[in-house]
Formats: sequence, structure tokens, C-alpha cells
Amino acid sequence: MHDLLIIGGGINGAGIAADAAGRGLDVVLCEKADLASGTSSWSTKLIHGGLRYLEFYEFGLVRKSLQEREVLMQAAAHIIKPLAFHIPQLPHSRSSWLIRIGLFLYDNLARSKRLEGSRSMKIDPEGPLNSAITRGFEYWDAQVDDSRLVVLNALQAKQRGAQIRTRTECTGMTSLDNGWRVTLHDHASNTDLEIDCKAIVNAAGPWVAALSEQLSSEDAEHEIRLVKGSHIVVPRIHAGSQAFMLQHNDGRVIFVIPWLQDYTLIGTTEAEYKGSLERVEISKEETSYLLSIVNLYFKKSILHSDVLYSFAGVRPLIDDEEVNASKVSRDYNLELASDPHPILSVYGGKVTTYRVLAEDVLSRLKDTLPNMGPAWTKDATLPGGDFDLPEHLSQKMVSKYAWLGPDLINRWLNSYGTLSFDILSDASAMGDLGVNFGHNLYQREVDYLCTEEWAKSTDDILWRRSKLGLKFSRAQRDSLANYIEQFFLAN
Repeated sequence: MHDLLIIGGGINGAGIAADAAGRGLDVVLCEKADLASGTSSWSTKLIHGGLRYLEFYEFGLVRKSLQEREVLMQAAAHIIKPLAFHIPQLPHSRSSWLIRIGLFLYDNLARSKRLEGSRSMKIDPEGPLNSAITRGFEYWDAQVDDSRLVVLNALQAKQRGAQIRTRTECTGMTSLDNGWRVTLHDHASNTDLEIDCKAIVNAAGPWVAALSEQLSSEDAEHEIRLVKGSHIVVPRIHAGSQAFMLQHNDGRVIFVIPWLQDYTLIGTTEAEYKGSLERVEISKEETSYLLSIVNLYFKKSILHSDVLYSFAGVRPLIDDEEVNASKVSRDYNLELASDPHPILSVYGGKVTTYRVLAEDVLSRLKDTLPNMGPAWTKDATLPGGDFDLPEHLSQKMVSKYAWLGPDLINRWLNSYGTLSFDILSDASAMGDLGVNFGHNLYQREVDYLCTEEWAKSTDDILWRRSKLGLKFSRAQRDSLANYIEQFFLAN
């Protein structure tokens, strides 16, 4: 009998699996699609305290998030990078004294050893912003490759003995004398299997309430409020490395963030969502809203035709009856039902606090799983993150694999960190990497992703693991899809 079944392969599910496996528990994680295929890959891609949450007096959440920002920057420095944010001031902006107070609290609720403090600043008239903007502020947070963060936690769980089953859906469960018998449907093989476990964690994100009711035939503990956040991607609109936090006259803030060298990520909106969770898309109104705010602040106007890509995700927030969706708490809530056996449901949460959420989950399950070891993830590195300084890692990579060229080296280090050496192994020339599917995506990397990181489709590889989706043509995608199909037939 397994100790724990985790339903959901987003950041919370993967984080719980890693923590639990590292405590010596027998863990199975099932995900009906791909890892990070839902909300966890549609974020603003930040590890941050949530500066704007201070307006809603969520000091505890901000402090917890800032503390976790430090932990995660140490654990995964290859995929989490410091990022400066500029807050330009317009007449409708929050008052300067209010922002100064907020930034003072942000700097001091949990002091950072890795990031600079905030400051007021003059805006360069030669810069990208509207020439009417002369003053602003700067503060620091961090940028993350969100879907790779999920995959790395799943890898960490696998390294410690967990079973990670993607394309596998939990379809039913029955009570045993000492736990649960759960039916899992493998969509890839169209077969069912049954497993027995002592406890279940429902970390299904936006599906948490519906799954809870489906499996238990009882009403969910909480009403879930689904809030859609949408983003657009346009060609790079400024040359600097900084991001911007833009304040709108409706009180909301929008981030404008450099992304993948060539692009700018703009978001997010916040709108109530009632539609299907299987296909969530940005609306024309949301796109216009984002464009109008950016065009208010920047000299260079961007049009609907400039939008190269868009994505939208649904955040499952606890319904606290707040009228404004922007003000609904981003904190999480855990509900443990023990009749007849433990099922713990995870409501809410954010990427930055997934690790402490996992610790809280396992703390709640200690009575059921008394043999688990102590908490351990606070001082651990995620796979690929075991290096001291990025500069030293880069030097080591160049000294051994200089023939890869700077672009490929940088992409690999920013995705795989020290795992790059395991993937490349004894390769000594480009020919050793196999077929080039385009844009420096080689057969050796694809084989690794399919073998070790649960990739099974072009979207898995191009969007959730390599971020090359924006560059690939239809013909290149078809070629990659054909190779993946042949790969699995042969293996």
C-alpha cells in the first residue's frame, strides 16, 4: 500500500510530491494531462512577495512570500533570476508617500541578502517611457520559468522514489479498512489500474472543488472563485533589462517584463471566469485593456497586430465574497477530511509559496503518516541548481562544451543548470547532438525530455520545457511531432 496519492501535477502537487518523497514516504502523483499544463504555466512568471497585496493588509502573506523568494532563489538559481522593477509615476498613480511606505515595508518585512533595496529615481527622458514621466521608484523581485519549476520538483520527487504518472486521471475511489483504493485511467494506453493508499491530496487547482465533490459525493468545503488572468506577448519594446509595474486609473497594476531575450510579456488581467476549464483564452477586451495601459506609459505604441502570442489561466481562489476580484486573497487554505480516511484538499495558493504549502500539507498528515521524516526542502537545491555562482557554472560549461556556441549554452544553463553536463555527457561536437529540429533544439535534448522529464508531445517540449514555441514554424513542429511519435514507438 502506498502512503500518499497526490492528484494534480501543477506546482503545488509537484512540490508536495517532492517534499513527501524526501521524507521517506511512498508517493504516487497522477496528472490527467502534462505537468504544469494548467494554471502553473500561465502565470506572470515571477517569484515575488506581492507588493500590491500590502494595500489589502495581507502582511502575513507578503512576509511569507518574501521569505520564500530567498529560499527559492537559492534552490534554483538557474531558472530564477533577480529582476528590477520600475514604477513610473503619472498623475493618476498612487501617491508617492504611499508607495514609499509600501516599498519600506516590502524591504523590511523580510530582508533580502540577494536583492537590492528600493529607491526613488529620476526617469531618463531618453528612455522608453512617455516623456511626461519624470519620476518613479525601483524595487527588486525575481523572474522564474514557471513550468520548469514544476518539472524540477517532479524530478526531485522521482529522484527520491516517487512515481510520477502523467496523462493519468483519477476516476474513482472506494474505502478500504486501512485506506483508499483508487482507480486511475491512463489516457496514453487507455487502460485502468487500481492502487491502494493511506491518504489522498487533492491538488487539482481550478478543478479542486469539482474533483472533491466527484470523489466524495459531498459538497466541497469551500466555494471556489475562478479568476482568469491573461497575458500577451509582443516583440521586445525596450532595450533595458528592467521590468515595469504600470498603475492604471482603475487601481490595478500591469507588469511589462522582458522575456526570452526577444519578447515582452504584458499582464495580467483579473476577471471572473465561468467557462470551461479545458480551454481558457484571452478576450479581445482584455487585449485592448493591456494595450491601452502600455500605450499610456510608453513612447512606442503597440497594436493588436503586434501581439505574437497570448495565454490565459484560471486561478482557483477561495471565495471570500469580495466584490473586486483583484482583492481576493492569494493565500491558500487546506481542508482535511478524515471520514472514513484522510483526503486533504488544497484551495488557492501562488507559485512563490508552494514549498511552505507543501510543508503545511505534510504537517496536517502527520497523524496519518507518523513515520514520515522531518521537513528538509528549505535548505535543498532543486535538480540542476547545485552550483555556487552562475558565472562559475558558465565558465565550466564553456571550458568543456565551447563548441555549442553562446546561445545554446545560455539556454541550456538557464533551463537545466548542472543537469546540462549529464545530458551532454561525452558529446564532443555538434554531430553528437543528432538531428536539429530548428532553433538549436537537437535530438539529444528531445530524447532527454521524453525519457526523463515526461514530455510526450510538441507542446510539452516547445512550451512547457524549452520555451521555443514562439520560434517554431508549422513545418518544424510537424517534423518534431513525427520524431516524438517514432521515438515512443521505438521505446
